[in-house]
Amino acid sequence: MKSYQKLTTTHPAACRVEEEGAAPMPSGHGKLAPWWVGCGLLVAAVLLSTITVWVLQQVSGGWLGPMPPPKCFLVPESHRFDCYPERRVVVTQELCESRGCCFIPSPPPAHGKRGVPWCFYPPDFPSYTMESLNQTALGMVGLLVRREKAYYPRDIEKLRLDVEFETDTRLHIKITDAANPRYEVPLDVPRVMKRAENPIYSLNFSWDPFGVLLQRKATGTVLLNTTVAPLIFADQFLQISTSLPSKFLYGLGEHRDSFLHSLDWNTLTLWARDVSPTESFNLYGVHPFYLLMEEDGNAHGVFLLNSNAMEVALQPAPALTWRTIGGVLDFYIFLGPDPNMVIQQYQQVIGFPAMPPMWALGFHLCRWGYGSSNETWRTVRAMRNYQIPQDAQWNDIDYMDGYRDFTLDSQNFYSLPSMVEDLHKHGQHYVMILDPGISSTSPHGSYWPFDEGLRRGLFLNTTKGQPLIGQVWPGLTAFPDFSNPDTHQWWLENLQHFYAHVPFDGLWIDMNEPSNFVDGSEDGCPPGELDSPPYTPAVLGNSLSAKTVCASTEQKVSVHYNLHNLYGLMEAKATASALVKIRGKRPFVISRSTFPSQGRYSGHWLGDNWSQWKDMYYSIPGLLSFSLFGIPLVGADICGFSGNTSEELCTRWTQLGAFYPFARNHNNLNDKAQDPTVFSPAARTAMKDVLLTRYSLLPFLYTLFHRAHLQGDTVARPLFFEFPWDVATWELDRQFLWGRSLLVTPVLEPGVDSVTGYVPQGTWYDFYTGSSVNSIGEMLKMSAPLEHLNLHIREGSILPTQKPGITTEVTRGNPLRLIVALSSHATAWGDLFWDDGESLDTFEKGNYSYVVFNVTQNIFTSTVLHANAEATKVTIGTLSIFGVQKPPSKVLLNGQEKPFSYLDNQVLTVSDLGMSLSQGFSLQWL
Repeated sequence: MKSYQKLTTTHPAACRVEEEGAAPMPSGHGKLAPWWVGCGLLVAAVLLSTITVWVLQQVSGGWLGPMPPPKCFLVPESHRFDCYPERRVVVTQELCESRGCCFIPSPPPAHGKRGVPWCFYPPDFPSYTMESLNQTALGMVGLLVRREKAYYPRDIEKLRLDVEFETDTRLHIKITDAANPRYEVPLDVPRVMKRAENPIYSLNFSWDPFGVLLQRKATGTVLLNTTVAPLIFADQFLQISTSLPSKFLYGLGEHRDSFLHSLDWNTLTLWARDVSPTESFNLYGVHPFYLLMEEDGNAHGVFLLNSNAMEVALQPAPALTWRTIGGVLDFYIFLGPDPNMVIQQYQQVIGFPAMPPMWALGFHLCRWGYGSSNETWRTVRAMRNYQIPQDAQWNDIDYMDGYRDFTLDSQNFYSLPSMVEDLHKHGQHYVMILDPGISSTSPHGSYWPFDEGLRRGLFLNTTKGQPLIGQVWPGLTAFPDFSNPDTHQWWLENLQHFYAHVPFDGLWIDMNEPSNFVDGSEDGCPPGELDSPPYTPAVLGNSLSAKTVCASTEQKVSVHYNLHNLYGLMEAKATASALVKIRGKRPFVISRSTFPSQGRYSGHWLGDNWSQWKDMYYSIPGLLSFSLFGIPLVGADICGFSGNTSEELCTRWTQLGAFYPFARNHNNLNDKAQDPTVFSPAARTAMKDVLLTRYSLLPFLYTLFHRAHLQGDTVARPLFFEFPWDVATWELDRQFLWGRSLLVTPVLEPGVDSVTGYVPQGTWYDFYTGSSVNSIGEMLKMSAPLEHLNLHIREGSILPTQKPGITTEVTRGNPLRLIVALSSHATAWGDLFWDDGESLDTFEKGNYSYVVFNVTQNIFTSTVLHANAEATKVTIGTLSIFGVQKPPSKVLLNGQEKPFSYLDNQVLTVSDLGMSLSQGFSLQWL
């Protein structure tokens, strides 16, 4: 294996470091340097930094201390990696130099965020050296040794490096303690049996200092270069940095941010936390995965399989630093090269998302504060009265007796069983909330969930072996340990007891970070390095126990310090399993806290947003990010959760929300009602119309979810996934696609009747009229009166749609309408997946239909590739073909002439086809 020369300030080849014996780097990518790149840059940096420090010395009267050594000035500002990332510490020159680092003050940034680090690693800071590297059947194994201790306690001297070339597009690199076992995330990941034969990547190493150098073979682009800063691996502080090939980085959730992250000294903290979505805060879920677009339109992704508290520091070099406080460094790198393929490859590791029941794709309605089942029922009836689509009615915690799980308020919600029965009679469904906190204050023998959980030893325990008691909605509470399989059985039994009274259809699991109204517990947290670690990432509240349980809490698998970020995932897994056993159908679970692989068990909503225009905008980056994370069933609270909405905001938000993969209107206690029935006739009609549009598209949406379940396709999709060569799409997060075919351009501002959106190159058709728009790849102004949402179909697509009803059950029985959007070559393609909408594993068991639609040379064909009985219940009624250049003289259905209509905007429509979905057919126009 190649070694890299260690670069020092006295090295004669200091500006010409490359692989020993390697061929020159491809043009445009430069030489690989362990600590910086380019002599001219270095000289400029030295001069600029020296002058800056001299000026600051003069202004400060010399308080900054002695001048740093010359080697420190060799590091350009953008390449300074933080040696003292601790928050709430005034970093002095003495503190910095005690760590062996460079101290050069920089002017603070105007926006108040962290800027260029004052304390940073010098070029010769001690790191690990690779002592050996041997080939294995799947890759290689190496030994890394640190000869000088770093500055965090319990530095690990010897590390084991494991490399597996898992597939041609996936590389697995793991670094862990060579001598002692460490906690690793208990996630099922694929085990490969043979080494990749033709990987599209090349991997090299720097031996001293140790570093990983990963390139894309086809282009030479350097995807990872970890020699840019030292590797640190202590018991509770693990840090590794890498250069990045571009500034176009996405993912790293859960945060409220633009879809494209800023690399301007931006630190993203990953630690599950109950807090209303706010910029710069760590939020409900944890997803240590990023997607990066390379300058040439290729893409790759990196996943760190680690569940400890961590932060990811981004800087303008461009570069990235992973910083975590436990576990191991377990990286998967996905080479794409297409962004869609990167996400598919990621989900091959974490698991593909579950196929939702079709009713889950209908419209959901909820609020905290209905106050009674009768009021809830009244809202359902009002929706029916106005013929507004609705598939599911939800209740928040006010249905419970004293906010205790698995109980019913017998006074205010006495009619809930009757309401649920009525929902079922109308083809609708019921979903209720559950929080993990179990009330611990009821008299012994009066509350089975706590009594039985206590008897079986199923709660999180303190270091003294007693249930940790926190405080949530019912008051004092214990928290189930979902890492214990016995807890899953107890959870199931509780749900079975409640289901006997209220036969719910889905479950909403909230507060599962887990949330706690006190920090740690009623008694605080014990002293020690789990609750007060040597380094605490930049978490909200400055403590791991802020508004959650103590990190030292004991669980079946490990301590909460390691498992905190997995709590929501483990609860979702238990909940989905219970639903399958209770109902025998596909489970529907929506969870607030999430972790990689969660899509296998639940969807997600984006949390307690506000009824504000900016919150509506931020929902788009949110749902696009969760598309990257393998959780396609995602949406935000339509019209906003907190605060009173306005009619205009709620109308516009319903138009956007009708195209969330998961569409739910939810509202807070004491705020004005915001379901569609409470607004003016004009607003109510606009909301109804856009929901009917959603319902008409359910066959298309359902097929997208099938493709997500089958192979990891995204449902809500960023534009650059389909147009990666178009750099103009890389920053877009005010529009999105459904699949590859349907462009959604919502209005996100008040008081306007038009919207400007980007239309990628090609022909696009107005969804409603079929009129065409020919774009060279440009921003276009579109008319957008309050009752209108702009939707455009991409050329070359065929969308299966259906006459909408007010439930998915009604809609499923209606005739299909196929919308053909011809390309400039008069071709088009589409498909339809169809089954009974709720049975388990229909694809795996062969109980489904799959039909492919195709147009070429003025002939439309429907080809049935797989059929079952469900397809015989559905007919194809109408074919609408957009972009037919000339009026046809006649249309032939299976050779028989058929009436048709043709409009001036080049739309050909053939109605009353009456063709069974289970039978193939052809239609020709001449």
